Formats: sequence, structure tokens, C-alpha cells
Amino acid sequence: MPSAKSERAALRKRQSNQPLRTRARTYVRNARRHIADGDMDRAERSVRSAVVALDKATSKGALHPNNAARRKSRLTSQLSKAKRSQGI
Repeated sequence: MPSAKSERAALRKRQSNQPLRTRARTYVRNARRHIADGDMDRAERSVRSAVVALDKATSKGALHPNNAARRKSRLTSQLSKAKRSQGI
């Protein structure tokens, strides 16, 4: 069972990290939705916003760097695949 001090520290970290992770997930979700809809202008803007949110969460320690890199890589490859299928 964790000590009271470590529980307080974990609560502090959770409260500071949660909004960063939530924001990153929201931007990624929006980017995927725009890609699926085929709106490439909005998709590009939302992918850019998602990358910024993931980088910010990583720099503040809310996400592991490899996790953010994997998500960014998947998003950009989905975007480029959608652009290729539309002939852009």
C-alpha cells in the first residue's frame, strides 16, 4: 500500500497531466474525423494542431516520447494516404 505522501504526489501529477493528455486525445480524434470526412484542408490544420498538442504533452511529461511519436507518425501517414487517394 502506498504511503500518504506518495498518494498526494500521484494525485498532483494526475491533476496536472490529465488535461494535457485529454487535449492531445481530443485533437487526435478531431484530426482522424476530418481525414475520414475527406476535408483535407481542415484535416491538415487539425493534424498540425494534434502534433502540437502531443509535443506539448510530451515536453511536460504527460506522455512518453515514443507514444507521442507513434501517434504523430500514424496520423501523418493516415493524412498522406487520404491525400493520395483523393489525388491531391
